[in-house]
Amino acid sequence: MSGGVDSATAAARAVDAGHEVTGVHLALSRNPQSYRTGARGCCTIEDARDARRAADVIGIPFYVWDMAERFARDVVDDFVAEYAAGRTPNPCLRCNEKIKFAAVLDRALALGFDAVCTGHYARIDDSGALTRAVDTGKDQSYVLAVLTRDQIAHAMFPLGDTPKARVRAEARERGLLVADKPDSHDVCFIADGDTRGFLSRRLGAAPGKIVDQGGTVLGEHDGTYGFTVGQRKGLRVDRPAPDGQPRYVLSIEPVTRTVTVGPASGLAVREITAERPVWTGCPPPSAPIECDVQLRAHGEVHPCTAWPDGDELRIRLRAPARAVAAGQAAVLYRGDTVLGSGTISAARPLRPCPAGYFTAPGAPISLSTLFVRTFRHISDIEVVTECAR
Repeated sequence: MSGGVDSATAAARAVDAGHEVTGVHLALSRNPQSYRTGARGCCTIEDARDARRAADVIGIPFYVWDMAERFARDVVDDFVAEYAAGRTPNPCLRCNEKIKFAAVLDRALALGFDAVCTGHYARIDDSGALTRAVDTGKDQSYVLAVLTRDQIAHAMFPLGDTPKARVRAEARERGLLVADKPDSHDVCFIADGDTRGFLSRRLGAAPGKIVDQGGTVLGEHDGTYGFTVGQRKGLRVDRPAPDGQPRYVLSIEPVTRTVTVGPASGLAVREITAERPVWTGCPPPSAPIECDVQLRAHGEVHPCTAWPDGDELRIRLRAPARAVAAGQAAVLYRGDTVLGSGTISAARPLRPCPAGYFTAPGAPISLSTLFVRTFRHISDIEVVTECAR
């Protein structure tokens, strides 16, 4: 129970369903005063008090579990390390993976409980697969897609079939004081919301160059951790682009401390590689599958072809997507059902046609110019298909 309206209502519904429910609030900060409070809060002292009051109204036992050390190691330190490596992490996803459905679930099962029930907006269908919530604007299946099939089997999401407005109305009817408490936002462990400042204090200054695609130096920065792919504001580039168009962060190279900026067209990618794939809605496919992929929380979905490649997940988009950042999750869907997910490790534009695919380099592209050859990878076939178009 986080102290918000969603987890309180989920607990009340679990009681109504006949389950034996115990409320647990997670103490995630070594210094709770350093976490956000009020409308932007999560995991603060006032949240713990709100959760306790809600448990009293519902009539269930309530405990606080200290997870501060585990949270610092698996979420906060991971967040810092990912930015230091030039990636853009999602701490809410990592918290679900490492804390709520790992550390908490493991302890709950050891104590004889059957499941962890949360206020996430997602559903579990009759086959045990994770699916989107009815309220698509609040759907959180993306940040839960990292869970394994076994973790999902020990999870309950009572709010997945209800719009958020109805959840608030129900909380009022139940006499829960958190009914109108604002939702938490952003990163709970960054008290002032200044991610760049937080990372600077953790990592220190690491000055480097900001360059264009041709390598021309346009400015300087204090650390690559202050940037993310697709970023437009705060680039600290005084020189306008020759065409007068906005510049965006195209790539981040932490080893050389180089941030490359360029036009929006430079953000378009068609090929994505993801590591640590998890397959929950289907077994790992033995051949490429057609599905949709979501590349950031509450982002749009993109039709794609996806297939396992050793320990990685390969994704080929039918149409380019913009601002695909390493460190974010790539979640595969078929309709509303989550098939699997992986952490994005690389994103590339459409590769140029390799030499030798056509009988005459530079000749008009048509299927008649192709000659027969053996393809080593499905991606080779896709390159030829794309070039033939």
